[in-house]
Order: sequence, then structure tokens, then C-alpha cells
Amino acid sequence: MRKITSKLYIALVFLFLYAPIFVLIAYSFNESKSRTVWTGFTFDWYVKLFNNEVILKSLANTLIIALIAAVVSTILGTLAAIGIYNMKKWLRTAIVNITYIPIMNSEMVTGVSLMLLFVALNIDLGYFTLILAHITFCVPYVILNVLPKLRQMNHNLYDAALDLGCNPIQAFRHVIVPEIMPGIVTGFLMSLTYSIDDFIISYFTTGANSQTLPITIYSMTRRKVSPEVNALSAIIFVVVLLILLIMNFKDIRDSAPKKRRKGGAA
Repeated sequence: MRKITSKLYIALVFLFLYAPIFVLIAYSFNESKSRTVWTGFTFDWYVKLFNNEVILKSLANTLIIALIAAVVSTILGTLAAIGIYNMKKWLRTAIVNITYIPIMNSEMVTGVSLMLLFVALNIDLGYFTLILAHITFCVPYVILNVLPKLRQMNHNLYDAALDLGCNPIQAFRHVIVPEIMPGIVTGFLMSLTYSIDDFIISYFTTGANSQTLPITIYSMTRRKVSPEVNALSAIIFVVVLLILLIMNFKDIRDSAPKKRRKGGAA
């Protein structure tokens, strides 16, 4: 009975999480603009989506800004994590605690602060300020993902590489980077995701010609959200799902030879 109850509870949680998404996907095929009445099946909203310049431009802005911010944040965050790791213990603890502040701080406070800073420096709000703002809140996520990998690393590997003839740069590239790569990749993916999703900070630091997709969708709510947004959301959901399935399939395929080797050794 306990097993059945736990499975039912998990099923209800997943239903609560994914039911709105499935409803959104279903109504992306609704012939009517209504979000409550089903009038017929159609692909028209998908066709209109690819002819909607406003949404496509906002999507392009979002992806370009997110990619640039994620790459720059990953580089800066990784270098910062290495620097923090090599500090004295008391200073390292203090810097790590400071790093938590942008994550725990209200996004509204961060957004308004950055906007006031850019205005004080006479920097016009646009792509540049938007990218700077996204880098600002993405860097801490990279630092906090790379630091644990540095702690887990065998500290003698770097010295061994130097003893075997590597210079410091070669030792860093061929020894340190592969060891912390999972943290770097995780930090990059988190930065990319948070940058794509961000609304509040982007709202305060964007210009008229650099609006991201969340801001464009929010502006539509003042009138009525077009079903084209439903179609775009459905496409994004399917793309993310396919990426996750491919990654899981790759992990399963890579782990299969290891299991066979262990079975043969046994």
C-alpha cells in the first residue's frame, strides 16, 4: 500500500508540473485563438510563427545574447574559481560567501542597480548593457559549479605534469581543464538556461531594439497572447526533450562497455 501511495504521489506531482505544458502544446494546434474552446486541428499557427518577424527577432536576440553571455561567463567564472581556490582559507570563504549574494539577491534589485549604473555612466541601454547584465548574474553560477570539481581533483596531478616536462599552460590545458570539465560544462549550461529564461533583469537593462523573447511575450499580455507563442513554446519543449534524450542515450551507450568490462573481470 505504501508503494502504491508513493507512486501515486509522484504521478500527481509530475501531472501538476507537466499538465500546463501539454495543454499549451495542445492549444498550439487549435484553429481558434481561444484558450478555452477547441474548434479544430490546424498547423496554421506554426506557419504564422515563422512569418512573425517580431517573435523571430526576439528569439534571435535571446539566443545570441544567451550564447555570448554563457561563453564569457564560463571563461571568467572558471578563471575566477581557480583564483579563489588558490587563496588562503579565510579569504576563500569570504569570497565564496560574497559570490552567493548575486544568486540570493532579488533580481529586481539587481536589475534596477545595473540600470542606474549604466545611466550614471551614460551608456545607452541596448545589446551591450543586456549582455553585461547577463554576464553579471551568470558568473556566480559558473564559479559555484567549478569550485567543487577543483576540490575533488587530485592536487598532485598538476605538479606531476610539471615534473614530466609540461610548462604551466600545458599542464593547465591537459591536466586541470579535463579534471574540472564537468563543472565547466554544467556552469555553461546553467548560464545559458538562466540567460534565456531571464525577464526581470533584462527588462531593466534592455533597449528598444534589443528585446528578448520573455519581454516580447510579456508585452503581448497587455492585449492577448497569440497562439504563435504556444507554437514556439511547443517547439522549444520538443527541442529540449530531444537533447535530453540524446544525452541520456549517449550516457547509456558509453556506460555499457564499462559494465561489460567489469562483468568480464568478475
